[in-house]
Amino acid sequence: MEYRYMGKTGLQLSVLSFGSWVSFHKQIDDSIADELMGIAYDKGVNFFDNAEVYAGGESEKMMGRVLKKKNWDRSSYTVSSKVFWGWRGKENKPNQAGLSRKHIVEACHEALQRLQVDYLDLYFCHRPDKGTPIEETVWTMHQLIQQGKILYWGTSEWSGVEIMEAHRVAHQYGLIGPAVEQPQYNLLERNKMENEFLMVFKTVGMGTTIWSPLASGLLSGKYNEGIPEGSRFGLSGFDWLKDRWMKEDLLARVKKLADLAKELGISMAELSIGWTIRNPNVTTAILGASRKEQLLENLKALDTVQKLDSEILQRIDDIVQTKPVLPEY
Repeated sequence: MEYRYMGKTGLQLSVLSFGSWVSFHKQIDDSIADELMGIAYDKGVNFFDNAEVYAGGESEKMMGRVLKKKNWDRSSYTVSSKVFWGWRGKENKPNQAGLSRKHIVEACHEALQRLQVDYLDLYFCHRPDKGTPIEETVWTMHQLIQQGKILYWGTSEWSGVEIMEAHRVAHQYGLIGPAVEQPQYNLLERNKMENEFLMVFKTVGMGTTIWSPLASGLLSGKYNEGIPEGSRFGLSGFDWLKDRWMKEDLLARVKKLADLAKELGISMAELSIGWTIRNPNVTTAILGASRKEQLLENLKALDTVQKLDSEILQRIDDIVQTKPVLPEY
């Protein structure tokens, strides 16, 4: 397994990591979660991603049970949570969501309990909170680090302007700013990583933990002939995902990518994930899997990177037509 430093920090994350967004509690039980996390760990994965909102907190509880049972050396892996939406969904009352000091602190304590760990390696602000002063959020994260409850904090789906504003506040008050962002990045979603964040990478040296490198499974090719039973797009509550990705023009491009992958002797998933981690600004790409075979295939993407030379990359760009057009200077 390859490891990369997370931006300008001393923390090293495996270039491929394992997440629980849809699968834990909704698609798999404890025994399968135990098997998949064990395979990932044995293959060198050292980052496990989670959030308070995933399955209303049940995802963290499941991961916590697995971590407790595995009893791995705590210094050998990193685990995350995210704060913003709360875990009660529509039952949230005031202060049970957002990025106020009250919710961040209480959500952190709840995540530690659910995951059964003494501290979080990474703690993300899952979305920006327009109703809370950025100073309050940055101060709270800084204080959690000082208290030893989290080691690094970051953002998820923030804009480049919002990230730099957090750094401005941190610099002004002598606080610890965000070290990492968790954006969506894949062959069909490229603007933030390849355009908007370029100056952020150059200045503050932000790390990235990429979610959805397979566009929720579309780039694995499994939806090329429809929606398989039990798949993510068929789950209750995920119609928005299906509406986002199940479009004729996108499917047509994915089918052309499938032909290229076949020519290279690799799977669609290997091609898509390998392309993602080829970007040097990607610290780690988070894999989501509900089956052993699926996870093992995705992990093989590490061997795919070397096949993606300039000619192949150009052919990929010609197929997907999603490369951002940068201004000329």
